[in-house]
Amino acid sequence: MRNSISITSIASVSAIGSLLEDIWTNYKNDKHHLSIKEFDNFNAWIAKLQEKDKLQIEKLRKSDAKYKDLDESVLYALYVSRKAIKEAGWSANDDFGINIGSSRGATILFEKYHKEFLQTGKSSTLSSPTTTLGNISSWIAHDLQTSGPEISHSITCSTGLHSLLNGVAWIQSGMASKFLIGASEASLTDFTIAQMQALKVYAKNEDEYPCKTLDLEKNNNTMVIGEGASVICLEEGIKENAIAYVEGVGYATEILKHNISISSDAQCFQKSMKMALGDVSPKDIDAIVMHAPGTIKGDLSELKAIEKIFGEHKPFLTSNKWKLGHTFATSGLLSLELGILMLQHQEGVSVPFIEKQKCPAKINKILVNSVGFGGNAVSVLITK
Repeated sequence: MRNSISITSIASVSAIGSLLEDIWTNYKNDKHHLSIKEFDNFNAWIAKLQEKDKLQIEKLRKSDAKYKDLDESVLYALYVSRKAIKEAGWSANDDFGINIGSSRGATILFEKYHKEFLQTGKSSTLSSPTTTLGNISSWIAHDLQTSGPEISHSITCSTGLHSLLNGVAWIQSGMASKFLIGASEASLTDFTIAQMQALKVYAKNEDEYPCKTLDLEKNNNTMVIGEGASVICLEEGIKENAIAYVEGVGYATEILKHNISISSDAQCFQKSMKMALGDVSPKDIDAIVMHAPGTIKGDLSELKAIEKIFGEHKPFLTSNKWKLGHTFATSGLLSLELGILMLQHQEGVSVPFIEKQKCPAKINKILVNSVGFGGNAVSVLITK
């Protein structure tokens, strides 16, 4: 990395809450936040937002007539973006850049308008502008009244950490000094869940823990989808109000053999982790927040990649999808948030149903992994 990058705030909303104090409290217990939802034709495990956050988001929708027709994915992002820039002390005069991505985008509205079209043969006036991919970043730029660059993108489940890559690139290039990066996902619809079930990756079990993240003894795939949004304020240089620093970033893409393929030893992760480490010795990494979606192949391949890079010096390993679900684009940033909280509290967060690991006495460097369908891997090295 040419220049230091400070993380001056992070804000999120997910199944474990939206206040950092509550989020940390929920990480410190062994309870998951998954529940069964009854859809039209089936029941499935999901990870939904807490009711108190839903109420605040609905209040946000009603605060402006222009917001009443927006998709939840946009409203979730607006909700956390306001919090993040307030915490970082930014104002519209800063002209910061915005890059908010989404894997699924305006899922709820798109399905609603498409169903309407099939039934009537006509489309509503707002069907196009409220379902475009650029919808999220554009509305955040409007809401925060900034005139800096705004970008949207979708790279499946690694979208959130790709937003961070973009923010870092803009800052390193000198074209911006501040960037608001993030991702948002509101995809708890029957069609989205049915797609994951069709891939044979979705949880069916009735065990105490529906999603068996990092359980290498599981006989079935156990992915559970969650909803949520997360944004991070990035700034050039070492800032006094920094909550963590980005020390390295890495990325890689595998050659596709199948639409959802990843090699048995996740070569994409091997490359992205090596790049993120740079000149840092693997021995200096205290913990890794893994992508680990709860699928047999996904969990095992990432673990094999870690073993290839770290050998006998394997760090403390954790993941959060057993607790708050797989939030598609947002997942990597929620993992980053977990890493930041571990740095701040100097305490590891364990997965309760796997073999207990020894947590390092001091936590100074954490690697965060994310990967999407087709092997689009990103690794980010954060430091205290």
